[in-house]
Amino acid sequence: MKNKSLVALAITASLTLTACQTTQITQATVAPSVEVINQANPNQTAEKNITLEQAMAHPDWIARSAERSYWAADSSSVFYAQKQAGSELRDIFHQPISGEQAHLVSDEKRHQIGSRSAVFNQDKSLQAYVFKGNVFVNNIKKSTLTQLTRSNERASDLQFLTTGELVYRQGNGFFAVNLTSGFTQQLAQLNLADEPKGVTEPTSYIAKEQHKLIDFVALTHKNKKQRAEQDKQLLDANSSVFTNQFYLGKGQELVSASLSPNGQQMIVVIKAKSSWRDDSDIMPNYITQDAGIESVPARRRVADEKSSGSTVLMLDLDKKTQTALTFDTLPGFDEDVLASVKSENYARDGKTYKSERKARDINLMMDWGWSQTAIQWNAAGDQVALMLEAWDNKDRWIATVDFENARFVSQHRLHDTAWVNYTYNDYGWLADNSTLYFLSEESGYSHIYTKQLNGKPQQHTQGQFVVSNLTLDTKNNRLIYKANKKHPGIYEVYQLDLANKTSTALTELNGMTDYQLSPDSQKLLLTHSKLVSPPELFVANAEPNAPLTQLTDTVTEQFKQTQLIAPKIVAVPSSHTSQPIYAKVYYPADYVPGEQGKNRKAVIFNHGAGYLQNSHLGWSGYFREFMFHSLLASEGYVVMDMDYRASKGYGRDWRTAIYRHMGKPEIEDLADGITWMVDNVNVNKDAVGTYGGSYGGFMTFMALMTRPELFQAGAALRPVSDWAHYNAPYTSNILNHPDVDPIAYERSSPIYFAQGLEDPLLINAPMVDDNVFFQDVVRLVQRFIELEKEDFETAIYPVEPHGFRQPSGWLDEYRRIYKLFKENL
Repeated sequence: MKNKSLVALAITASLTLTACQTTQITQATVAPSVEVINQANPNQTAEKNITLEQAMAHPDWIARSAERSYWAADSSSVFYAQKQAGSELRDIFHQPISGEQAHLVSDEKRHQIGSRSAVFNQDKSLQAYVFKGNVFVNNIKKSTLTQLTRSNERASDLQFLTTGELVYRQGNGFFAVNLTSGFTQQLAQLNLADEPKGVTEPTSYIAKEQHKLIDFVALTHKNKKQRAEQDKQLLDANSSVFTNQFYLGKGQELVSASLSPNGQQMIVVIKAKSSWRDDSDIMPNYITQDAGIESVPARRRVADEKSSGSTVLMLDLDKKTQTALTFDTLPGFDEDVLASVKSENYARDGKTYKSERKARDINLMMDWGWSQTAIQWNAAGDQVALMLEAWDNKDRWIATVDFENARFVSQHRLHDTAWVNYTYNDYGWLADNSTLYFLSEESGYSHIYTKQLNGKPQQHTQGQFVVSNLTLDTKNNRLIYKANKKHPGIYEVYQLDLANKTSTALTELNGMTDYQLSPDSQKLLLTHSKLVSPPELFVANAEPNAPLTQLTDTVTEQFKQTQLIAPKIVAVPSSHTSQPIYAKVYYPADYVPGEQGKNRKAVIFNHGAGYLQNSHLGWSGYFREFMFHSLLASEGYVVMDMDYRASKGYGRDWRTAIYRHMGKPEIEDLADGITWMVDNVNVNKDAVGTYGGSYGGFMTFMALMTRPELFQAGAALRPVSDWAHYNAPYTSNILNHPDVDPIAYERSSPIYFAQGLEDPLLINAPMVDDNVFFQDVVRLVQRFIELEKEDFETAIYPVEPHGFRQPSGWLDEYRRIYKLFKENL
């Protein structure tokens, strides 16, 4: 195959992934327009129009893209999973990067191929991984594989020590294997119990009298004491022979445990044992195997969440001691960061709030996209950092541990009056063992910083773009990262040279690109997609302007032959911010630039998750919606898909615009979208509908109930109607907690605005949704009934969860949406 542009190649290459030969191509260097991005659409000249039935069919007809890809230990090939046609099972394929064809990995060889979570020793000569709970070690230079465990108890948390030993965890026990001798020792056992008290003396009056009066009782007690003393002497005399036993306390749960690379210290985080649900938190399932009604456990609501903090323990494995670290050395640990919020809520109830300083609940940082942990040791094992967060979501700390004085030393505090982001928290140690690197949004965008332990933070990337996915390459003294520097919707891979502090682009693909650095630090495994091209695997040298080799081609001929209308990315002027609102616009098939006299109808789609980016130049997770929008555009509709305020990829201020008032900034942005379509694409402002799922369903509710003049019809899919009923990790960031900030919940929840509904509303509700409960719809429908609202209807889906799975469910849902717009616009 001759060299082609990436866009054309993704559509025209051969079909079968398992027989796809690698193809070398050149990276495109098209400079995109800031105002309107129009990506090439290979499907535009295809013969078959998309139908609703085809759009909602099982996605096998589009592509069976590579999944869970990772590098082989020797960096000469990659492995990936691929879904079987017509089945939910996955096969594993091995793809050399030298040009050979991919081949299926047989079941009997699955234990030989490593894993995505494999670890390496310091010189990368050994790789260790877990397969089906057991530990394997691959000697890369000798091409030998050794199985270390064969047990029903699963191993996890592999790491190589500075001594060369390999450590693994089974349950709450930590074991070290000498890879030369094979000798295995248990370094520590963490017990979620109180330390045994041994033989105690009688304390009550009757117990003491019993020992005086009954010789047998006194003798038995004496014998027990002597045996206990003998056991203690034996243990003290042979301490190196026995396992270290640490007792963390009864009623505690283990949050995290991390062993130092030198094997001498361990950081353990515990908290009071609690459940993610109460016994009353259930979800009925009406379609079951035995035709009965199943009571399915469900997550707790934010309204039921109670304040909680963690305890950090410092364990010394040599001295056999454990010490609790307090948070009082962290700046702001006792600030009343919610004083103004509490004052506003108190004042509404005619009360006066008196602020006071009190220790806040603090826990390990939770990052929703991490492949690392919040506890990071340097390579030498003599320094450790923890990333901590306040339960009230207003602070993130990076703190090291002063082992000699048993205290935290704050290295960095990130404070946000709204909430600290639950992504963009990558951090670790540079190769010098004394400098931290981390991401922070303190400038307004996620950027890279470094900090020597006794120095000040230094910022290394700057600008109105977002940095993510840091990988430290110690061999070449650089940090590799992903960023949307060129345009908010284009993500490329870059490197930061840590010596000269300069950044350089490693890819120029103009779409969505993710990467994995090879174990030898010389190559990148890229997952790349475009607007109308599903993701494929590519490989390139990890250097600027390196040629690409395409490894997979999974797009079906049926998809290639289906005519689709690709959207353009438009920067819609905002009437509320200086930043534009980036949006996908699907122009009608018969649209002519500059046309006059048209009176077009339009639909605005609202993406889910709130904090998610969908107006980018890569393949969208909303691929069914993409095809539905193409269908609408082929029938003369203008369709807009906006990255409204709260969306990901546009910086801190865009993210936090909805703080304490969800559903207001976003709907203002939709109003600007309508104005743009009226002014630029001849849309009739009285013929506009809207729809969306999850957060997008919530937005449909808020749009129709609080701004009824904007839309003539709307469809809310799996929608939130009352945020007090949603989960705590997401909601409490944005609205605080209901007991602290009821004002925020009441002005952000559609159920409080049900009286404002004037236009036709379709509610599509899955009944086994363990994310947004079916109860949300039930409560709102009852509210509509009591308000004597007429122009709404509800469709229920008895077997569907939050993300629909059955093509029949998808089709029924979108037939109803299609009908709603046809009848009301």
